[in-house]
Amino acid sequence: MIDQEKFTQALFKGSVEEVKTYVQEALEQGEKPENILTQGLIKGMDQVGLKFKNGEIYIPEVLVAARAMHAGLDILKPILSKSDSSKAVKIVLGTVKGDLHDIGKNLVGMMLEGGGFEVIDLGIDVPPEKFIQAVKEHGAKVVGMSALLTTTMTQMKVTIEAMKAARLVNGVKMIVGGAPVTEAFAKQIGADGYAPDAASAVEKVKELLAL
Repeated sequence: MIDQEKFTQALFKGSVEEVKTYVQEALEQGEKPENILTQGLIKGMDQVGLKFKNGEIYIPEVLVAARAMHAGLDILKPILSKSDSSKAVKIVLGTVKGDLHDIGKNLVGMMLEGGGFEVIDLGIDVPPEKFIQAVKEHGAKVVGMSALLTTTMTQMKVTIEAMKAARLVNGVKMIVGGAPVTEAFAKQIGADGYAPDAASAVEKVKELLAL
């Protein structure tokens, strides 16, 4: 039985060593790696995301929790990769062309990984063709685009139009976010979803994929 509270507290503290110890102990006790991931790490990060969304904790706390979660994930990944049951939904993430900001995007990526998704992070200044290539190469179900400048927001529309031209929009959900981006703008450019913050991004992706 996974002690979820133990994992949650270790994540809140950002204790890499505690998280690694709990993951290792659970494995030694015969717990399935999938259960350790979902019941321990993911549920713990859900609590972190909730507190962040409610304004009870801030970006630095989320970053240390995500770092601790990754330490646990590093132990589980080699075992999970051998198991077919762990085929996570793949998400391509990137800051659009012309924009060099990545703190928000990185935070979204960490929260999505904490939510059990496989994130392909394309980095910053990503042109439409790079998004398209990554979707085709990885079989991604979601594309997440970030922009922090009003001048680069238009690149989101350009990317969505390019995705349509490449006939990729039917099976792929597109979600946008970033300081100047609004829900109204997301609808206007034909995005499937908008998230005002990292925790909401995880919820929106799950909603779009009906998970």
